[in-house]
Amino acid sequence: MRVRMLRAGAFLALAVVCGCSPPIKAPPREAVPVQVGTVIRREMPIEVSAIGHVESVATVAVKAQTGGQIVDVALREGQDVHKGDLLLTIDPRPFASALAQARANLERDRARAKSAADDVKRYADLVARDYVTAQQFDQAKAEAAAAQATVQADEAAVENARLQLEYTSVRAPIDGRTGSLLVQIGNVVKANDDRTLVHINQIQPIFVSFSVPESHFGEITRRSRAARLAVFATPQDGGAPTRGELSFLDNAVNASTGTILLKATFTNADKRLWPGQFVSVVLNLATEMDAIVAPSQAVQTGQSGQFVFVVKDDLTVESRPVTVARVSGPLAVIAKGLAAGERVVTDGQLRLSPGTKIEIKAAQEVRS
Repeated sequence: MRVRMLRAGAFLALAVVCGCSPPIKAPPREAVPVQVGTVIRREMPIEVSAIGHVESVATVAVKAQTGGQIVDVALREGQDVHKGDLLLTIDPRPFASALAQARANLERDRARAKSAADDVKRYADLVARDYVTAQQFDQAKAEAAAAQATVQADEAAVENARLQLEYTSVRAPIDGRTGSLLVQIGNVVKANDDRTLVHINQIQPIFVSFSVPESHFGEITRRSRAARLAVFATPQDGGAPTRGELSFLDNAVNASTGTILLKATFTNADKRLWPGQFVSVVLNLATEMDAIVAPSQAVQTGQSGQFVFVVKDDLTVESRPVTVARVSGPLAVIAKGLAAGERVVTDGQLRLSPGTKIEIKAAQEVRS
């Protein structure tokens, strides 16, 4: 009896070892939650991006053209001024006196010149009758000519005195915005001194200068001959970009940096651009029609180059190599590898491999 029981136990153990019991199934693999975007066909601008520097079209250091004491300040620091606006007044009294004296000298010498001219007329009649000698007549003519030259010198002196008096009113030479006032009432200034009274920067219109790699030089020159190229500048504080036009292309490539300097002109009507400011610049070269566009975050970089995870109809993914022509903000222009209407994974790629089952938790549409 004991032997039979041992044989039965051994038979049961052999059945277990042989796998005769039902197999244990592995749990199904969970779907990976991802976000996806749709590839579309749309117009896309061909652009060159850079960092730009805002510059005044004109900057003037206002200096005194005549000397004296400052008796009045008509401007406020940081004020917008127009060409011809009064800024400062230098004591005009010495120059007004000099002008009055010059005018008096002119009137005196004009009277003398008239008298000398009358003498010439009288001597002309007398010399014809032999009442005076020809030498006396020549001397009268010389005195009249000298008197007339003195009058011309007096007229120039009057004009100079008038100009010096005009210089006592220091006026804005350009439209622009004033900086800090570097002198005050009571200060004494000298004519044509190096001392600057105030700086004025023209800010309407205004320049934005930026440099681009020389590889873009050929296309920029070719397209700029055909049309005015648009340039968009965005200040560091954000907001909508300001539109301007490319107005300057430097005559040489910087050999040390391999870049070429460009400038764009902006009307700056809202005064968002300020001299010395750094801005993000986008030069629009052209518009590509019917470009294949995908969200830029869908593009990944692997050992074999750039690729995307494409969503198949059965909600599995495949890894597909792509060729990216360029990236513009959140959009990537695909030169090769995708077709319009396909869906690509934009978030959650780290957990994916070819054939992985996915669960779409959000869909992103590329707006046309």
